[in-house]
This record gives sequence, C-alpha cells and structure tokens, in this order.
Amino acid sequence: MSGLGSALPGGRPGMGFGGGGQDTQGMSEQEVAAMKAMQAGMESCWVKTIMSGVAGAGMGALFGLFMSSMRYDTPLSASGTEITKLPLAQQLRSGFREMGRASLSSGKNFGIIGAVFAGTECAIEGLRAKNDLYNGVAAGCITGGALAMKAGPQATLVGCAGFAAFSAAIDAYMKMPEDEVKKPVM
Repeated sequence: MSGLGSALPGGRPGMGFGGGGQDTQGMSEQEVAAMKAMQAGMESCWVKTIMSGVAGAGMGALFGLFMSSMRYDTPLSASGTEITKLPLAQQLRSGFREMGRASLSSGKNFGIIGAVFAGTECAIEGLRAKNDLYNGVAAGCITGGALAMKAGPQATLVGCAGFAAFSAAIDAYMKMPEDEVKKPVM
C-alpha cells in the first residue's frame, strides 16, 4: 500500500494520502481513518469558516495592537487632558487600555471579514463544483458588499468592486506558475 492518493478524487499514484505527499504505509487502519476524518473536516465549509474567522481575529488583534502603538500623534488623552502631565502609571494604564480597545475592535472586524469571505467562497465553490478564480471574485464581491451595505447602495457597489478586485489580484498571484512568482515581469 503506497498511499491513498490513487483512491481519492484528484489523487495520483505515488502521491500518498490525498495527493498531499503523506505516505500511509506503516499506519494502522485507525490512523488512516483518523487522517481521513481530519481531511474531511478541513474540507467542510463550517470548519473553513470558523478557522478563517479565528485566524482573521488573531491577525486583526495583532494589527490593531501595532496600529494603536503608532496612534499617539497628539499629547491629549481621550478625556482631553495632556498625557505627558499624567503620572507614569496612569500614562501606561491609558496606553494599554487604548491598545486593548484597538486590538479588540480590529480583531472583531478582521474575524468577521475572514469568516464571511471563507464561508461565502466555500459555499460558491460547492454550488459551482469548480475551484477557480471566479469563486474568490464572487466571494469578495459579496463580502465587500455586505460589509458596506449599511452605508447605502453606492458604498455597497464600491465595496463589492474593491473586495472582488483585491481577491482577483491575490488569487491570480497565488495561482501563478512558480517561475513567474520568483521573477515577476515589471
């Protein structure tokens, strides 16, 4: 038994489990079953959505933390008093509180964006039964439009176009042949 690659859809002989290069030789039936269950879980739209939301929230929290540390362009605190005239402990408390708020806010926003995009893309891919550039473009349009919907129809259209274009650019880059990624034509 050289692997399950030839037995799974899209797998090629000699590629191991699911075409991922993992060899199942020497594995017990229970280990192979567990590997199949993990792969099935990773292909589930719900799991992809949750994982993207959690990863987006984590990256957003880090981004918010970093951006809040760059935000002190004025010596005034939120209450209007000068930060430099406060005791050090109060300055630190105020700074950490602001960093926490920014981190939480960015984390929630990035988490929502990641979850909506991944869930929408997975659902579209399942409905179309194709894995191509159009899935990401459509998911980007739906995500951008949904996020901008409260601001009106013009903002919805701009959000749709912006997210779709960004998704198309990222997908096109990620699916580029290896030699073009290393040496892009400019």
